[in-house]
Amino acid sequence: MSVASAAAGITRELAAVVGQENVLEDPSLLQKFSVDEVAPTVAVAPGSAEEVAAVLRLANERDCAVVTGGGGTRQSIGGIPERADILIATSRLNAIEHFDPADLTICIGAGAIVSHVQEEVARHNLFLPIDVCRADSATIGGSLATGGNGPLQQGYGAIREFCIGVKFVTGDGKIAKGGGRVVKNVAGYDLMKLMIGSLGSLGVIVSANFKLFPRPRRTRTFVAHFATLEEAARFRNQIVDSPLAPMCFELVSPEAEEYLPREAIQSVTDGDFRLNAPPPPARTLWRVFLRAAGSDAVLDRYHRELGKNIINEIEGEGETRLWRAMSNFSETVLSLNRYAMFVRVSVPPQFIPMALAAAENAAMENNFMCAAVGRLGIGSLVLAFVPLLEEPPAVMQYGNATSALRSGLPRDGWAVVTRCPSDAKRHFSVWGTTPSDLQTMHILKQTLDPRGILNRGRFLV
Repeated sequence: MSVASAAAGITRELAAVVGQENVLEDPSLLQKFSVDEVAPTVAVAPGSAEEVAAVLRLANERDCAVVTGGGGTRQSIGGIPERADILIATSRLNAIEHFDPADLTICIGAGAIVSHVQEEVARHNLFLPIDVCRADSATIGGSLATGGNGPLQQGYGAIREFCIGVKFVTGDGKIAKGGGRVVKNVAGYDLMKLMIGSLGSLGVIVSANFKLFPRPRRTRTFVAHFATLEEAARFRNQIVDSPLAPMCFELVSPEAEEYLPREAIQSVTDGDFRLNAPPPPARTLWRVFLRAAGSDAVLDRYHRELGKNIINEIEGEGETRLWRAMSNFSETVLSLNRYAMFVRVSVPPQFIPMALAAAENAAMENNFMCAAVGRLGIGSLVLAFVPLLEEPPAVMQYGNATSALRSGLPRDGWAVVTRCPSDAKRHFSVWGTTPSDLQTMHILKQTLDPRGILNRGRFLV
């Protein structure tokens, strides 16, 4: 019996677990769940952790490869799946299971949409600082599995820093927990941190607990323009050495501005701000966007201490549009050029100029243009390699550009390709150099997913 036939043969058993109405086997409809052009044979939408566990036990019995899906916004991350016999969709796991505004904690189903959760907690003047791309479609579970972070990482840390617990199902169908509902948890092996960023290769996240923050009463974004990257780096040093603590501190390269929606750029140059001086010519400048929160006195202090470096100050709807555009940068680029490649780079902040110089050289040598945005204060960058020619680049150019970029990074820097054409992925590693702790990763994989059914081929193990 073929693998496809084996997967199709358990459809009736899957329906008995999750309900026939929650099973999809129409090949034409399953295409929307494809991961790098690999479509699942059947998709199921469990309604509880117990149902997820039952589905995984069936998959183990039949040796079916399983992939998971939330909002589908970050399925491009990782290698090409070896197979996709069963897709577990988390859409029904979307409830707010526990919410204690007074305790600043919340427990959310993995399938809950990020923007919906943000709207709910905002009614209580609280804030969940997840600003992933396409927050109106992205899910809580997907954001955790991919380690999704946006500009708010500067002020609130990565998602792993305010997630305080997860509930998940291991590859062999066992329900497990890591962390809990309170900020101070008991000591022990940190399974929660292990699950975040593992791309669903160790277990299926079904719910998560988060620490919430008071919602900022007022915010303001200060905009600085610099003729060179070196000047922007000196400005970064000035902020780091000061008592200021911005919630966002974003660098935008001259090439990247082209891919920010026009209304966001207009809010920078045409209105909804206070103008200290005539802005220099656009398209030739490195821009730094610093977002601060606080009372009038706090914001006025930012104004005084930043001084002549600041060209614009943005508030209100214009500010909201700007930061939404910043979070959605990669999707905007992709909508204009589907052959673009995206690379997530992390370096110590002082090496940002070095990393961007390496990216520019790698792009030019392989017929790309590099547009960059990223967290100037912590060294987390998003690079878009956009083809310069009208026809698609040769598949080897993607790998060559990535290899050249990696060779130009400092020893403690890394670069992960988060999206590129599937044909190109077959010719190089999107993850980069094999980590030194790979043996430990294999042991963990064997422990939590003994038969290796979860996301085969997508992660390092």
